[in-house]
Amino acid sequence: MRIIGGWARSRRLVAPAGTTTRPTSDRVREALFNILGPPPVGAAVLDLFAGAGGLGLEALSRGAATAVFVDTSRSAVKCLRANVDALGVASAVSVVCADAIAAIRRLDAQGRRFHWVFADPPYATDLADRALVALGDSALVAEGGIAVVEHAARRPTVDAAGALVRTDRREYGDTALSFYGRVPA
Repeated sequence: MRIIGGWARSRRLVAPAGTTTRPTSDRVREALFNILGPPPVGAAVLDLFAGAGGLGLEALSRGAATAVFVDTSRSAVKCLRANVDALGVASAVSVVCADAIAAIRRLDAQGRRFHWVFADPPYATDLADRALVALGDSALVAEGGIAVVEHAARRPTVDAAGALVRTDRREYGDTALSFYGRVPA
């Protein structure tokens, strides 16, 4: 796994051994960031089910100001911290070893807001929809912000959740990306 674009382009990232973590493929990550374009000035990013941090670190490399990474796996968090250190972005990063749904509630209670929220849960679970419901019931996705959920193409996510509505869906083989925006108040 490597960074695709930005100042850290071509830098390799370490990932946990085994099959419990499934990093986003380079092809899907490149397509995602081509769709998103450059981050807004001062962009804050939330990377849920972060694994080794590929999505959030890619966003930082492309100009995001800060990132919060959340994962329950200690081995993934260990790799993530090593990647953060290797890229020299520790001052812009918070790493949380916790359940993503609980972290969403905690970050919302703290009044945090994010321009980009990435969620890449294990495909064979209902965590994508559960995360969307928690995000939709929170104010974590800033006005004009985007939440992107990576999921199995054969297992679609909900069309809407709370204040979030799906605005786009793209498929890349067995993988799909669903994009959500906040419904204007």
